[in-house]
Amino acid sequence: MSDSQKFPVAAHALAYLAHKNATSPEHAISSAELAASMPTNPVVVRRVTAMLARAGLIDTRAGAGGGAWLKRPPGEIGLDQVLRAVHGCTHLGVPPPGAAGCPVGERIPVAVGAAIVAADQAAAARLAGITVADLLSTDPEKL
Repeated sequence: MSDSQKFPVAAHALAYLAHKNATSPEHAISSAELAASMPTNPVVVRRVTAMLARAGLIDTRAGAGGGAWLKRPPGEIGLDQVLRAVHGCTHLGVPPPGAAGCPVGERIPVAVGAAIVAADQAAAARLAGITVADLLSTDPEKL
């Protein structure tokens, strides 16, 4: 799975778990059910849910009767936390190295790098104001 797809899959999985009120092992949702709601392969879901579990956002249990469930209320899970859990960023790229001796080439890597960092920080700040619960209850145009 490409890095650019991890965040949307993670957000979808968390919203689905919230929708199904999966908040305990007794209410765990299987990777097959999560995958069917996207639709994608259960292996993709398991990779992403493993990242979410390492970040402490969900718990998982393997095997028959296994699945995933939320560890915290959906209103307490900010999308910035989800982005960090899947090691995401805005993916604006990496500045080129620049050419030594060129007045532009010597400055561009630092300048473009600073712009990318600023954009990532702005995206994270905006995502911090949106929770998993908001994904289910808010008009998408108002997010």
